[in-house]
Amino acid sequence: MLMKKVRKNDWKKAAAVFLTGAAVLTATACGDKEGFNLVKEKEEEVQIVTLFSPMEKTNPDAENVARSACDKTIVMAEKALGVSVDYVTYTAENYKDKTYDDVALDRARNNMDDIYLLNPDVIKTLGEEGKLMDLSGLACAENLRDVVKNANTIDGKLVAIPQEVVAYGLFINKDLFDQYQLELPKTPEDFLECCRVFKENGIETPVGANRWWLETFVLAQAYADLYNGGNTEAEIAALNSGESKYSDYMRPGFEFLKEMIDRGYIDAKKALVSEAIEGEGADFLAGKTPIVMAYWGAANTNTAYGDPDFNMLVIGFPSSRGQMPVMPMTGFGVGSNAEHAKDAMGIMDVILSDEALQVYAETNKVISPSKNVEVECIPALKPLNDKIEENVYVLGANANMKLEQWGNTCLIVRELLNGATVDECMAEFDRLQEETLEK
Repeated sequence: MLMKKVRKNDWKKAAAVFLTGAAVLTATACGDKEGFNLVKEKEEEVQIVTLFSPMEKTNPDAENVARSACDKTIVMAEKALGVSVDYVTYTAENYKDKTYDDVALDRARNNMDDIYLLNPDVIKTLGEEGKLMDLSGLACAENLRDVVKNANTIDGKLVAIPQEVVAYGLFINKDLFDQYQLELPKTPEDFLECCRVFKENGIETPVGANRWWLETFVLAQAYADLYNGGNTEAEIAALNSGESKYSDYMRPGFEFLKEMIDRGYIDAKKALVSEAIEGEGADFLAGKTPIVMAYWGAANTNTAYGDPDFNMLVIGFPSSRGQMPVMPMTGFGVGSNAEHAKDAMGIMDVILSDEALQVYAETNKVISPSKNVEVECIPALKPLNDKIEENVYVLGANANMKLEQWGNTCLIVRELLNGATVDECMAEFDRLQEETLEK
């Protein structure tokens, strides 16, 4: 993801990990698609549309449900339109120090592909640069949930649409909570008390953390009122004008994280170098760590937390308004100067139709971007899903905010893990806000 100052060259696996949460495509040889065979002399009659996507898993030999879900919708588009979709995929090994977001930005700016699967801050950057087409005229756009439209609309243009709505929550070992007679936490104070009890009963680190996802705690606390208090547009306008300061919103969440670090509830040194799930997953599954944070799809995936040996629940993050899901927004976008723009837009309309999204959601058991598509979630996800169905959530990324949220917050949290004070972190938010006001 693009960064200002603190963010340059700092993303290594974040994009791939985040888009994993969005249950996206796998790395695959370009054009290597089973079941799509043409006689050689007719190959030139089939239009080829390219799609750039990330490597979606750390274990290349693991079963890939995410790919099978998306592939099903791609096949629907190929059959309906008589086109072929070639995947161009990212791997860290191929691009060395360049992150997925760095490469996506470069490819989109240079019109190298037709369709791109993008992280929220890249959607914002490319949308503001006019590098993505307006998708609001597609038939599928009429069925989108408001949260999707709000998150990915820039200057009145809907520039990206996801195949699922990504929701982050706290993954809880309910057996350990029951063992120590603890209620599931709703507020930051509740959460700290649970951690205190775990710590005093010999659990060395109550919260398993990695270097990418602690911003979820901050965002939940920062924007619980903004998104659920009935004054969202006015509050965002005040932030964009400079009348309000992002640092005032962010401070309580950073003070909360600092208190967890100081009390030993989070191992800051380990979190700073740990990749998502790889860093804390083993201890959580072994029952050594009662709390981790992850995305919705991790509860369905055996390579993540889909098959624990204990009773697991996924709840929202602690906030002044209770348990709060955090929902960043990824999406497919079409390059504004795509070589095969017409076919690419046609593919988008098929893979994002209610019919295709139903197939995708049923395969992955995820939240659909369409208000017409619902899939029964697994029991572990019911607490998080109930909140979302009540329209209680915080957006982790919002293109209407001039200052990008998800990536910037993540990297400033990492500065906190590395020893920065809360005041220093707030000064960085102030600096970034001043930069956006100058543009």
